[in-house]
Amino acid sequence: MRADLELGKLQAAAARVRQGIKIEPELGLILGSGLSQAMELEEERCLPFSEIPHFPRSTVPGHAGELCAGRIEGKEILVQKGRVHYYEGYSMAEVAFPIRLMKLLGVKRLIITNAAGAINESFSPGDLVLIKDHINMIPDNPLRGANIEELGPRFPSMNEAYSPKLREAAVRAALREGLELKEGVYLAAPGPMYETPAEIQVYKRLGADLVGMSTVPEVIAAVHCGLEVLGISCVTNMAAGIGHSKLTHEEVLEVTAQRGKELIRLIRSILQEM
Repeated sequence: MRADLELGKLQAAAARVRQGIKIEPELGLILGSGLSQAMELEEERCLPFSEIPHFPRSTVPGHAGELCAGRIEGKEILVQKGRVHYYEGYSMAEVAFPIRLMKLLGVKRLIITNAAGAINESFSPGDLVLIKDHINMIPDNPLRGANIEELGPRFPSMNEAYSPKLREAAVRAALREGLELKEGVYLAAPGPMYETPAEIQVYKRLGADLVGMSTVPEVIAAVHCGLEVLGISCVTNMAAGIGHSKLTHEEVLEVTAQRGKELIRLIRSILQEM
């Protein structure tokens, strides 16, 4: 990847978004599996991913595939409804493209949501979990290759990838809303198959509380860009060997549909703190 070519693609995409939905946001939000329909914006304007130059298109059910601008709690926000994943065949540069686009559009703080399987046996389907750290098991990295100096340094620190300040704000918001918010370490696996029970036991020994197939590449790109990040998982199932049911994507969508309103209520309350 040539850094100048990638930057040129990002600038072209940013110009189209500014023209199409006219926004200068400071806040960004990524909605994961099954959560896109739960979010309603004031003065909403949307662009399909397909209308944004060089923007990757989601192929997974439950991902709306729109970039929307609007207001929540009096704040201008850019919402990515749906995402793309490594397992869909995209390069890590393509997975990171929406994050880098948000940076060029002015986003400074980013809330990332996802659906995840629980490794920690104290978690249950439907739980909302604040991500405090992550483990990357995807065999690639969005920072591999030429560094885009205009976005960030060659060797960024991941020491506080998930902003302590934003995590504190999330805890206060959850208390105010009467919502239980647990905390854990998220592990990103490559997918698209669900993990084996033996793999889950390995991940448990590594210190993972949650497992999913997204988020970590986006967080790496966001931290490289200098964005403050808050990550929240919705537990949709117990991981293989922890629970006894057969894992399906339909189950993931069903649980996120049930808990989506509570997660959006939490996000709205968090925005009051930001």
